[in-house]
Amino acid sequence: MSPKTYALAATIALLSTSAFAAQPNRIKQFDAWGVYSYGAGGTKNCYVLSVPVEQRPTNVSHGDNFFLVAPQAGQSGMMPQAIMGYDLKEGSKLTVTIGSDTFTMLPKEKAAWVRDPQREPALVAAMQSGSDMTVQATSARGTDTSYTYSLKGVSAALGAVRNCR
Repeated sequence: MSPKTYALAATIALLSTSAFAAQPNRIKQFDAWGVYSYGAGGTKNCYVLSVPVEQRPTNVSHGDNFFLVAPQAGQSGMMPQAIMGYDLKEGSKLTVTIGSDTFTMLPKEKAAWVRDPQREPALVAAMQSGSDMTVQATSARGTDTSYTYSLKGVSAALGAVRNCR
């Protein structure tokens, strides 16, 4: 198993555990982005997270949707992830747009990751230089959805998560 595949599998396992859902603590809020930590004993893991400021279409139940960026286990890079409040259409893709930059994410159940891991640093850099981000997805039921996230505070939050111990 490659380090990237291992990190992805570990993240999926982490996000599916009830301990993750019940235990995160917000350390600090930077405008639209919060820094959160979780862990037990001497192990502390941190990530940044935001919720959409706009959801479309307005006539459907979207559930809880998040966009988060977490340090990759054992690496210096950051891993962006979209977490949806519903199952995503199998075989579909999510499109993330920041200014003129577009990134493709591939879904697995309710989460999605950047299709090409080599583009993860470019997505994080675009987030830090942009003002807003749009995520377009298709639900398992076939509903096309769109979410707008404010990027205000993401640079400060990412700086704080890099120093989180």
